[in-house]
Amino acid sequence: MTFPSSARDEAGRHSPATSPILVLVNPQDVVNIASAVRIAKNFGIERMRLVDPEVFDPWRIEGIAHNTAEFVARIELLPSLAAAVADCVSTFVLTGRERAAKRRTLRPREAAAELVRDLADGPVAIVAGREDSGLTNAELDLCRTVVTIATDPRHPSLNLAQAVAIMGYETWNARGGEALPLKPPRREAAPATSGQLEALFADWHRALWAIDFFKTRRSESVMRSFREIVFRAELDGREASLVRAMGIEVVRYLERAGAPLAGVPPAPEEE
Repeated sequence: MTFPSSARDEAGRHSPATSPILVLVNPQDVVNIASAVRIAKNFGIERMRLVDPEVFDPWRIEGIAHNTAEFVARIELLPSLAAAVADCVSTFVLTGRERAAKRRTLRPREAAAELVRDLADGPVAIVAGREDSGLTNAELDLCRTVVTIATDPRHPSLNLAQAVAIMGYETWNARGGEALPLKPPRREAAPATSGQLEALFADWHRALWAIDFFKTRRSESVMRSFREIVFRAELDGREASLVRAMGIEVVRYLERAGAPLAGVPPAPEEE
Protein backbone atom coordinates (compact mmCIF):
# COMPACT_ATOMS: atom_id res chain seq x y z
CA MET A 1 0.00 0.00 0.00
CA THR A 2 1.31 3.46 -0.84
CA PHE A 3 0.51 6.78 0.76
CA PRO A 4 0.44 10.38 -0.52
CA SER A 5 3.23 12.59 0.79
CA SER A 6 0.74 14.56 2.89
CA ALA A 7 -0.55 11.51 4.84
CA ARG A 8 -0.41 11.87 8.61
CA ASP A 9 -0.95 9.48 11.49
CA GLU A 10 -3.37 9.93 14.39
CA ALA A 11 -0.86 12.08 16.31
CA GLY A 12 -0.57 14.53 13.43
CA ARG A 13 2.86 13.34 12.33
CA HIS A 14 3.71 12.47 8.77
CA SER A 15 3.25 8.73 8.47
CA PRO A 16 6.57 6.84 8.61
CA ALA A 17 5.57 5.40 5.23
CA THR A 18 5.75 8.87 3.70
CA SER A 19 9.03 10.08 5.19
CA PRO A 20 12.57 8.81 4.62
CA ILE A 21 14.59 6.89 7.18
CA LEU A 22 17.70 8.72 8.36
CA VAL A 23 20.61 6.28 8.76
CA LEU A 24 23.80 7.35 10.54
CA VAL A 25 26.72 4.95 10.18
CA ASN A 26 28.98 4.50 13.21
CA PRO A 27 28.35 8.00 14.64
CA GLN A 28 31.10 8.98 17.05
CA ASP A 29 29.71 12.01 18.89
CA VAL A 30 26.47 12.17 20.86
CA VAL A 31 26.15 15.86 19.97
CA ASN A 32 26.05 14.99 16.28
CA ILE A 33 23.39 12.36 16.92
CA ALA A 34 21.34 14.88 18.89
CA SER A 35 21.74 17.47 16.14
CA ALA A 36 20.53 14.96 13.57
CA VAL A 37 17.55 14.14 15.81
CA ARG A 38 16.57 17.80 15.99
CA ILE A 39 16.95 18.16 12.21
CA ALA A 40 14.80 15.07 11.67
CA LYS A 41 12.08 16.65 13.81
CA ASN A 42 12.43 19.96 11.96
CA PHE A 43 11.88 18.35 8.58
CA GLY A 44 9.32 15.65 9.26
CA ILE A 45 11.62 12.62 9.27
CA GLU A 46 9.94 10.09 11.55
CA ARG A 47 12.53 7.28 11.70
CA MET A 48 16.23 7.09 12.50
CA ARG A 49 18.56 4.13 12.46
CA LEU A 50 22.04 4.11 13.98
CA VAL A 51 24.59 1.62 12.70
CA ASP A 52 26.99 0.51 15.46
CA PRO A 53 27.17 3.92 17.21
CA GLU A 54 30.27 4.51 19.31
CA VAL A 55 28.06 6.19 21.90
CA PHE A 56 24.30 6.10 22.37
CA ASP A 57 22.85 7.83 25.41
CA PRO A 58 19.14 8.64 24.97
CA TRP A 59 19.09 10.84 28.09
CA ARG A 60 21.95 13.01 26.81
CA ILE A 61 20.49 13.15 23.31
CA GLU A 62 17.18 14.45 24.60
CA GLY A 63 19.01 16.88 26.85
CA ILE A 64 20.65 18.40 23.77
CA ALA A 65 17.68 18.06 21.40
CA HIS A 66 14.82 19.13 23.65
CA ASN A 67 11.29 17.73 23.32
CA THR A 68 12.40 14.72 21.27
CA ALA A 69 11.93 11.89 23.80
CA GLU A 70 9.27 10.14 21.70
CA PHE A 71 11.49 10.27 18.60
CA VAL A 72 14.59 9.13 20.50
CA ALA A 73 12.66 6.16 21.92
CA ARG A 74 11.97 5.00 18.36
CA ILE A 75 15.62 5.09 17.20
CA GLU A 76 16.69 1.67 15.92
CA LEU A 77 20.19 0.29 16.52
CA LEU A 78 21.60 -1.97 13.79
CA PRO A 79 24.91 -3.87 13.55
CA SER A 80 25.65 -2.99 9.91
CA LEU A 81 24.61 -0.71 7.08
CA ALA A 82 23.43 -3.78 5.15
CA ALA A 83 20.99 -4.55 7.96
CA ALA A 84 19.90 -0.91 8.21
CA VAL A 85 18.90 -0.64 4.55
CA ALA A 86 17.78 -4.23 3.92
CA ASP A 87 14.10 -3.25 3.69
CA CYS A 88 14.69 -0.07 1.65
CA VAL A 89 13.74 0.18 -2.00
CA SER A 90 16.13 3.09 -2.50
CA THR A 91 19.11 4.63 -0.71
CA PHE A 92 20.63 8.10 -1.01
CA VAL A 93 24.07 8.52 0.50
CA LEU A 94 25.56 11.87 1.47
CA THR A 95 29.23 12.19 0.58
CA GLY A 96 31.57 14.89 -0.62
CA ARG A 97 34.51 12.62 -1.42
CA GLU A 98 35.51 11.98 -5.00
CA ARG A 99 35.48 8.31 -5.98
CA ALA A 100 37.43 6.54 -8.67
CA ALA A 101 34.44 4.39 -9.62
CA LYS A 102 31.77 6.03 -11.71
CA ARG A 103 28.72 6.53 -9.52
CA ARG A 104 25.31 8.06 -10.15
CA THR A 105 25.57 11.43 -8.41
CA LEU A 106 22.87 14.02 -7.81
CA ARG A 107 22.59 17.38 -6.05
CA PRO A 108 20.27 17.46 -3.00
CA ARG A 109 17.28 19.09 -4.68
CA GLU A 110 17.24 16.67 -7.59
CA ALA A 111 17.83 13.75 -5.23
CA ALA A 112 15.00 14.89 -2.95
CA ALA A 113 12.51 14.91 -5.82
CA GLU A 114 13.56 11.39 -6.77
CA LEU A 115 13.46 10.27 -3.14
CA VAL A 116 9.84 11.39 -2.81
CA ARG A 117 8.88 9.45 -5.92
CA ASP A 118 10.59 6.34 -4.54
CA LEU A 119 8.67 6.61 -1.26
CA ALA A 120 5.57 5.49 -3.14
CA ASP A 121 7.23 2.07 -3.58
CA GLY A 122 8.48 1.51 -0.03
CA PRO A 123 11.00 2.64 2.60
CA VAL A 124 13.76 4.99 1.43
CA ALA A 125 16.94 5.80 3.36
CA ILE A 126 19.14 8.86 3.61
CA VAL A 127 22.56 7.59 4.67
CA ALA A 128 25.34 9.61 6.28
CA GLY A 129 28.74 8.24 7.20
CA ARG A 130 31.25 8.69 9.99
CA GLU A 131 32.23 12.16 11.06
CA ASP A 132 35.93 11.63 10.41
CA SER A 133 36.08 9.26 7.45
CA GLY A 134 32.63 8.92 5.91
CA LEU A 135 31.77 5.55 4.42
CA THR A 136 33.96 2.75 3.16
CA ASN A 137 33.74 1.74 -0.49
CA ALA A 138 31.98 -1.46 0.55
CA GLU A 139 29.35 0.58 2.39
CA LEU A 140 28.94 2.93 -0.57
CA ASP A 141 28.30 -0.09 -2.76
CA LEU A 142 25.11 -0.69 -0.74
CA CYS A 143 23.71 2.72 -1.71
CA ARG A 144 22.13 3.36 -5.09
CA THR A 145 22.52 7.12 -5.40
CA VAL A 146 25.29 9.45 -4.26
CA VAL A 147 24.25 12.92 -3.13
CA THR A 148 26.92 15.62 -3.17
CA ILE A 149 26.33 19.10 -1.80
CA ALA A 150 27.88 21.95 -3.79
CA THR A 151 30.47 23.79 -1.70
CA ASP A 152 33.44 26.07 -2.24
CA PRO A 153 36.18 23.73 -3.55
CA ARG A 154 38.66 25.48 -1.26
CA HIS A 155 36.70 24.28 1.79
CA PRO A 156 34.42 21.42 0.74
CA SER A 157 33.98 19.57 4.03
CA LEU A 158 30.63 19.78 5.83
CA ASN A 159 30.01 18.35 9.25
CA LEU A 160 27.44 15.62 9.73
CA ALA A 161 24.60 17.83 10.96
CA GLN A 162 25.09 20.39 8.18
CA ALA A 163 24.86 17.76 5.47
CA VAL A 164 21.82 16.12 7.05
CA ALA A 165 20.12 19.50 7.45
CA ILE A 166 20.55 20.42 3.79
CA MET A 167 19.19 17.09 2.58
CA GLY A 168 16.42 17.14 5.17
CA TYR A 169 15.35 20.61 4.07
CA GLU A 170 15.27 19.72 0.39
CA THR A 171 13.37 16.52 1.12
CA TRP A 172 10.84 18.37 3.27
CA ASN A 173 10.22 20.86 0.47
CA ALA A 174 9.89 18.09 -2.10
CA ARG A 175 7.25 16.52 0.16
CA GLY A 176 5.23 19.74 0.15
CA GLY A 177 6.77 21.62 3.07
CA GLU A 178 7.53 24.69 0.98
CA ALA A 179 3.82 25.03 0.18
CA LEU A 180 2.89 25.50 3.84
CA PRO A 181 1.54 29.03 4.32
CA LEU A 182 3.65 31.58 6.14
CA LYS A 183 2.26 32.69 9.48
CA PRO A 184 -0.02 35.69 8.87
CA PRO A 185 0.26 38.88 10.93
CA ARG A 186 -1.63 38.84 14.21
CA ARG A 187 -4.09 41.42 12.92
CA GLU A 188 -4.80 42.20 9.31
CA ALA A 189 -5.22 45.86 8.37
CA ALA A 190 -6.77 47.32 5.27
CA PRO A 191 -4.58 49.42 2.96
CA ALA A 192 -4.29 53.07 3.93
CA THR A 193 -6.98 55.22 2.37
CA SER A 194 -6.29 58.36 0.38
CA GLY A 195 -7.73 60.40 3.25
CA GLN A 196 -5.36 58.79 5.76
CA LEU A 197 -2.37 59.46 3.54
CA GLU A 198 -3.33 63.09 2.94
CA ALA A 199 -3.58 63.63 6.68
CA LEU A 200 -0.17 61.99 7.08
CA PHE A 201 1.36 64.30 4.46
CA ALA A 202 -0.22 67.39 6.02
CA ASP A 203 1.10 66.61 9.50
CA TRP A 204 4.58 65.82 8.20
CA HIS A 205 4.51 69.06 6.19
CA ARG A 206 3.92 70.87 9.49
CA ALA A 207 6.63 68.86 11.25
CA LEU A 208 9.24 69.65 8.61
CA TRP A 209 8.33 73.34 8.75
CA ALA A 210 8.64 73.21 12.54
CA ILE A 211 12.21 71.93 12.43
CA ASP A 212 13.09 74.44 9.69
CA PHE A 213 13.79 71.66 7.21
CA PHE A 214 12.62 73.76 4.24
CA LYS A 215 14.94 76.71 4.86
CA THR A 216 17.07 75.95 1.79
CA ARG A 217 14.66 73.72 -0.10
CA ARG A 218 11.42 74.11 -1.98
CA SER A 219 8.75 72.57 0.21
CA GLU A 220 6.64 71.42 -2.77
CA SER A 221 9.53 69.46 -4.27
CA VAL A 222 10.47 67.88 -0.94
CA MET A 223 6.90 66.86 -0.18
CA ARG A 224 6.45 65.42 -3.65
CA SER A 225 9.47 63.18 -3.09
CA PHE A 226 8.19 62.29 0.38
CA ARG A 227 4.86 61.29 -1.16
CA GLU A 228 6.60 58.95 -3.59
CA ILE A 229 8.52 57.30 -0.76
CA VAL A 230 5.31 56.71 1.19
CA PHE A 231 3.43 55.47 -1.87
CA ARG A 232 6.15 52.91 -2.62
CA ALA A 233 5.93 51.65 0.97
CA GLU A 234 2.27 50.70 0.41
CA LEU A 235 1.32 51.36 4.03
CA ASP A 236 -1.71 49.75 5.60
CA GLY A 237 -4.07 51.80 7.75
CA ARG A 238 -2.29 51.07 11.05
CA GLU A 239 1.11 51.90 9.61
CA ALA A 240 -0.17 55.16 8.14
CA SER A 241 -1.58 56.15 11.53
CA LEU A 242 1.75 55.38 13.19
CA VAL A 243 3.80 57.40 10.69
CA ARG A 244 1.34 60.29 10.96
CA ALA A 245 1.56 60.19 14.77
CA MET A 246 5.35 60.59 14.52
CA GLY A 247 4.91 63.81 12.55
CA ILE A 248 2.30 65.13 14.99
CA GLU A 249 4.56 64.40 17.95
CA VAL A 250 7.44 66.35 16.41
CA VAL A 251 5.34 69.51 16.51
CA ARG A 252 3.92 68.78 19.95
CA TYR A 253 7.37 68.21 21.38
CA LEU A 254 8.58 71.53 20.03
CA GLU A 255 5.50 73.24 21.45
CA ARG A 256 6.17 71.75 24.89
CA ALA A 257 9.80 72.84 24.64
CA GLY A 258 8.73 76.41 23.84
CA ALA A 259 10.34 76.48 20.40
CA PRO A 260 9.17 79.27 18.09
CA LEU A 261 6.75 77.88 15.50
CA ALA A 262 6.08 81.00 13.44
CA GLY A 263 5.16 80.17 9.87
CA VAL A 264 4.20 76.58 10.59
CA PRO A 265 0.98 75.70 8.70
CA PRO A 266 -2.08 75.03 10.85
CA ALA A 267 -2.96 71.48 11.76
CA PRO A 268 -5.31 69.80 9.28
CA GLU A 269 -8.93 69.61 10.29
CA GLU A 270 -10.12 66.15 11.33
CA GLU A 271 -12.95 64.74 9.24
